[in-house]
Amino acid sequence: MTMDRWQSIHSVVVVGLGITGLSVVKYLAKLPYDLTIKVIDTRDNPPGQEALPSGVKLHSGSWNQAWLFEADLVVANPGIALATPEIQKTLEAGVAVVGDIELFAWQVDKPVIAITGSNGKSTVTDLAGVVAKAAGLQVGVGGNIGVPALELLEQPADLYVLELSSFQLETTSSLNLKAAAFLNLSEDHMDRYDGMEGYRQAKLRIFEHAESCIVNAQDKATYPEHFKGELVEFSLTDKTQFSVQVQQNREYLCQDNLPILATDELTLVGRHNVANALVVLALLDCVGIDVSQGLSALKSYNGLTHRCQIVADNHGVKWVNDSKATNVASTLAALSGLTLTGKLYLLVGGVGKGADFSELAPVLAKLNVQLCCFGEDGAQFMALHPSAKQFTHMQEIVEWAKPQLTTGDMVLLSPACASFDQFNNFMARGDAFTQLARRYA
Repeated sequence: MTMDRWQSIHSVVVVGLGITGLSVVKYLAKLPYDLTIKVIDTRDNPPGQEALPSGVKLHSGSWNQAWLFEADLVVANPGIALATPEIQKTLEAGVAVVGDIELFAWQVDKPVIAITGSNGKSTVTDLAGVVAKAAGLQVGVGGNIGVPALELLEQPADLYVLELSSFQLETTSSLNLKAAAFLNLSEDHMDRYDGMEGYRQAKLRIFEHAESCIVNAQDKATYPEHFKGELVEFSLTDKTQFSVQVQQNREYLCQDNLPILATDELTLVGRHNVANALVVLALLDCVGIDVSQGLSALKSYNGLTHRCQIVADNHGVKWVNDSKATNVASTLAALSGLTLTGKLYLLVGGVGKGADFSELAPVLAKLNVQLCCFGEDGAQFMALHPSAKQFTHMQEIVEWAKPQLTTGDMVLLSPACASFDQFNNFMARGDAFTQLARRYA
C-alpha cells in the first residue's frame, strides 16, 4: 500500500481484541500518521484490554455500528466472519474491511511464502522456518501460528513464512507470495461456511498473487481454477515434481526423481509428515534456498507441541498430546498407520463445529480402542464404537483409565473438535492433558 493511501485514512476501528487484535492496535499506534484508533469487542471483558495504548478507545460488550460507519478502515479479527450482519452493513456503507494479514501485505518488502490447508499447515510452516534458518537465513515465522504477522515486521528477516487460515484469507486481497501451498481440504468450520465449496474458495485466495502454487496431486480440490504462475505438485503416490520413490529398496523424498533424503531418516512419524516434508522442500526450492544445508534440521525435527507429541512414557504406556487435532481429518491422520501392542485410549470431544464424525467409525473398528468422549459435543461420538464411554472432563477420563493401563497401551488426546467449551484454546487443552499425563503416568 502506498503512503498516499495511508494519508487518506484517519479513523481505524479494530474489531476483536486478543493476541491478534492487540498486535494490530500496537502496529497502528506506531505508524507515522495521525490515526484515531478505536476497538470494538463484543465480549464484556476482552483479553488484552489492559495492554491497550493510551488514547485508544474501547467499546466492549456489544457492537458499535456508529463507530464502524464513521471509520475509514475496519480491521477485523479472523474469528469474525465477513457474513456477520454488522460487518455486512459496514461493507455496504463503503467502508473497507481488512485483516491483519492485509496490513502485513501493505508493508512487507521481503519474500514471503505461505501455507494453508485443513491439516498439517502448522507443521509445514514451522518446519519450513526451521530448515530455512538452518540454511543460513534470518526467518520470520508466524501468522496463524505463534507470532502475529505484524509483530514479525519488527525484526529483520530475509524470508517470512506464514500459516494462513481460511478466516485470515477472507480479508486478504493483496499479499504477494513467492510461493503458496494448499496442502489438503477436508470438512472443517462448517459452522462458518455454507458448505465445502465456500470453505475451499476462501483457502484458494492464497494463490491470487502467488508466483508459484504448490498443490496436492492426491487432492484435486487444492488446485486453483485459473493460475498463470508455476504449478508445483507433490504426492505420496504419483511421480510429481516432489514425490516419494523407492530406490535400491529404500524410500526417498525426491525432486524431479532425484533423491534428497531417505524417509527413514526423518524423526517425524506418520505418512502425513512425509507429505509435509515434501511440501517444505517444494516451498524452499521456489525461493531458491539450497536445502542441502538444512537437511540435518529436517532429519532431526520432532514436531510441534500439541501435535502427536509424546508427553509421558511410563511403564510402557505412552501418553500422546494431539490437542491440535481440532477436526476429523486431523484425528484420522493421527490414527493412520498406528500400531500398538496394547489398547488405545482415545480422548475425543469438545466443540464439533457442525462436523460429521462418522468417518472415524471404520478406522476405529480396526483398532483395539477404548473411546472416551467428553465435552460439549462428546455425545456425538458415542455411536462410533461399541466401547464408547461418556465423561464430563479429561481428568475424569484419566482417573477412570489409570488403574486399567498396562504396558503397550497408549492414551491419545486427539479430540477432532475445537476446545472452546472448556478451554481458552487447543494449547490450554493440550497443557491440561500434559499435566494430567505427568501426574498420573
